[in-house]
Amino acid sequence: MNVAIGRESELLNRGLSFLATTGSTATFIGLFGTVWGIKHSFEQIAISQNTSLAVVAPGIAEALLATGVGLVAAIPAAVFYNKLSADNDRVIGGYEAFADEFATILSRQLDA
Repeated sequence: MNVAIGRESELLNRGLSFLATTGSTATFIGLFGTVWGIKHSFEQIAISQNTSLAVVAPGIAEALLATGVGLVAAIPAAVFYNKLSADNDRVIGGYEAFADEFATILSRQLDA
């Protein structure tokens, strides 16, 4: 039964590492895009020698878009990872409880 529980555990946990990786790295990718957009704004200021909104706005828009995309990817991935991980733990716990109870009943029947 332990082998079967192990196999089922592997099946249930398949794909969770992708969600965990997405949830933890997407915010950093968004942050990188934010830095890139702000850098672009500063470069445009340096080139034009002007700090008007028309010069700064495109880089700021890039930065905000990158931040938003990173959060849109990271938040659902983290939520679903936590939900599925908790569900997997509950299901596997049920399997293990059943296996222990079944082994106890089988042992009693064999002793009798």
